[in-house]
Amino acid sequence: MSIELITVLMFGSLMILLGLGLPVAFSCGTVGVIFTAILQGPSAINIIPTRVFGLMVNYLLAAIPLFIFMANILERSGLIADIYEMVYQWMGHLKGGVATATVAACTMLAAMVGVIGASEVTMGLIALPEMLKRKYDKFLACGAILAGGTLGILIPPSVMLIVYGMVDNSSIGQLYGGAFLPGFLLATLFIIYITIRCYINPKMGPPIPKEERLPLSRRVRLLFPILPAGILIFLVLGTIFIGIAAPTEAAGVGAAGAIIISIIQGRLKLKGIIEAAENTLKSAAMVLWTMFGANIFVALYVMVGGGQFVTNLLIGSGLNRWVILWIMQFILILLGCFIDWVGIIMLTIPIFGPIIRQLGFDPIWFGVLFAVNLQMSFLSPPFGYALFYLKGVAPPEVSTTDIWKSAIPFLGLQFTGLVLCMIFPDIILIVPKLFYRG
Repeated sequence: MSIELITVLMFGSLMILLGLGLPVAFSCGTVGVIFTAILQGPSAINIIPTRVFGLMVNYLLAAIPLFIFMANILERSGLIADIYEMVYQWMGHLKGGVATATVAACTMLAAMVGVIGASEVTMGLIALPEMLKRKYDKFLACGAILAGGTLGILIPPSVMLIVYGMVDNSSIGQLYGGAFLPGFLLATLFIIYITIRCYINPKMGPPIPKEERLPLSRRVRLLFPILPAGILIFLVLGTIFIGIAAPTEAAGVGAAGAIIISIIQGRLKLKGIIEAAENTLKSAAMVLWTMFGANIFVALYVMVGGGQFVTNLLIGSGLNRWVILWIMQFILILLGCFIDWVGIIMLTIPIFGPIIRQLGFDPIWFGVLFAVNLQMSFLSPPFGYALFYLKGVAPPEVSTTDIWKSAIPFLGLQFTGLVLCMIFPDIILIVPKLFYRG
């Protein structure tokens, strides 16, 4: 059977199963097992458990549930509400200030939690009703929460970059360093857009009334509750950057520190710890099962020559390396509309990674570009996770169509950020060069 036919049959079967509603993990795993039996013989199926087990015992995998657990503990400690109240009082006097405060709060949360669910849901419960009550444009209000929440998957301690680093065999510390400036660049683009829109049309985002603004002394006091968690995150990421601790060790310290801080502040009960553990189990299981299923699929495809086929197809086409890079980016954008980020990483990086190196691009630069690109997948209809997170907590007057429409301008801003990171590579590379390359 030719590699061209194998490619059509394997990816066609995968698309059919996904279209029928089977989760990515089991779609990939099913296709992988069946085609292993067809192409390599029934006895070859015995290899599959060995390959999955090899991935299961990877030491870095433990960092994923630990960072997710830390995020759940910080969420239940009331930290998100504290952060929002603080930036709300510091920025709410501006036109569009409540929406700007929402993006700023999400940016701060992104540097603490590494996942988007906590930010999207909590901000949907806290900030969205506040903005609607103040007669904010509902599309601007929803868009600010959607876009701000997606920063959690890019700004360290991003779980996505841990998975990417494992699959591509790249330094997670360098990926973390490279993701900082792009994350804050995107946050800045969101804030500039909101501010310009609200200054052009003040009715879209009126400032909070003077009587609701706190004096400077009380605003300064709002900083104190979030300082311990901020110091903890600084220490966790700092140990990774300077090489004192591996991501797994740092995640363990972060999870333990989050529990200790929350208990000392009197904000966490046993019930909260149990709920955090349950949510961690669900989230981590989704990520890990997808990794295992996609690993089976990709391992077979690469084994039968699929990786070399795609490499020859792209590099042998004679196209400029930047054109090939853009083709990859558009493939990722398309996949992001239908497949979750874990599946996209597992399906594409074993193939794209070697091509990027052959083309002479910096793999750390491409890894962060990849993460910036996949941010769009969370806002891309019809299956963008952030859209469903927000709809689940939005008031009845905010329809699904409203949420989809609100995402469009921010998708454009995310794409603008992607282009800027491609045109100016030092946006990504300056921090890794500073910490790791002298």
